[in-house]
Formats: sequence, structure tokens, C-alpha cells
Amino acid sequence: MAALMKAPMAARTATMSERVAVYPGTFDPVTNGHLDIITRAARIVDRLVIGVARNIGKGPLFPLDERVALVQAECEAVSQRTGTPITVVSFDTLLIEFARNSGARMIVRGLRAVSDFDYEFQMAGMNYRLDPDIETVFLTASEHHQFISSRFVKEIARLGGDVSSFVPALTLQRTLERVRQDKENA
Repeated sequence: MAALMKAPMAARTATMSERVAVYPGTFDPVTNGHLDIITRAARIVDRLVIGVARNIGKGPLFPLDERVALVQAECEAVSQRTGTPITVVSFDTLLIEFARNSGARMIVRGLRAVSDFDYEFQMAGMNYRLDPDIETVFLTASEHHQFISSRFVKEIARLGGDVSSFVPALTLQRTLERVRQDKENA
């Protein structure tokens, strides 16, 4: 069984026949919906690179290094179940540049609702213009994960609601701790 890969990106190069995909996001926090897409993507590729975007514009709950660590921890079981090496790294470049540097020929994007499609379709078109050799693949969210978003999870948690069905156990624990710390420091 493959373990979660933690070696630097430069240490691994994709062969031409290896199907490598990147799945980018802010993962603040990582949700069960993210893990659903990660699991399904891992079944169709030889190696999956999870790109945790810096994206400070969204006002993250977790600092970048903690988001990377949480995604790594939550993906270990996925990697073991699927046998697909999963690497988790941060990035702050253009997505297409990150994909190239990762040796990826595919960008995986999750779609929850029709409203996601318009934005994702535009981004896929722009990425294709930047590098037509890297395809964007859309995976639709499983029925029971369609309405989960990190933004809603943060809002519900901050207002004292139960988010236990939206995030995995470790992420739940860390999210509740972070919300509690933020309230104490406010």
C-alpha cells in the first residue's frame, strides 16, 4: 500500500505514461466533500497532488502550514485505501504553473451545483489557453456532499452549530479549537 508522499516535488518527476493530477483548493478547512473528490480522483490517477493555495484574500481560519498538515493527515487513509500516492503541498503561483511543476497533465475540480460550473468553466478555458496540454476534469460532488462548503463550515462553527457531519474527526477537533481560541482572543 502506498503511503502519503511527503518528499519535495523536485524529487519526483512524472513519466509520460504516468497519470498525474493536481487537485487545488484552499481547504480551510478540509471537508468531507473535499475528501470525496480526493478519493474519487485517486481512483483514476497514478499520483495525486493536492495543492493547498495560500489565498489570504479569503481570510483563512487556519494558517497555510496548518491547512497543509490537516490535509496530509486526512489523506493518509485515502492513499492507503486507493493505493495511490498522494502528495500535499502549498502553492502561491498560477494554478497552471503549479500543475506543470507537479508533472501533472490533469487538473481535478469538484462541482457541487450548477452555480459552480460557470466559474469553473471559465477557469478551465483560461487554463487551457495557458497550457493546452493540461486538461481540466470535473468531478461532481456525491449527493450527500453537494452542499458542503468550507465557508459554511466556518460560519456554522463560529456560530456554535454542529459541523460534525461536514468534516472528518481531526479537522472537526482542530476547527472547534481554533474557533474557541478566536473567541477568547476577540
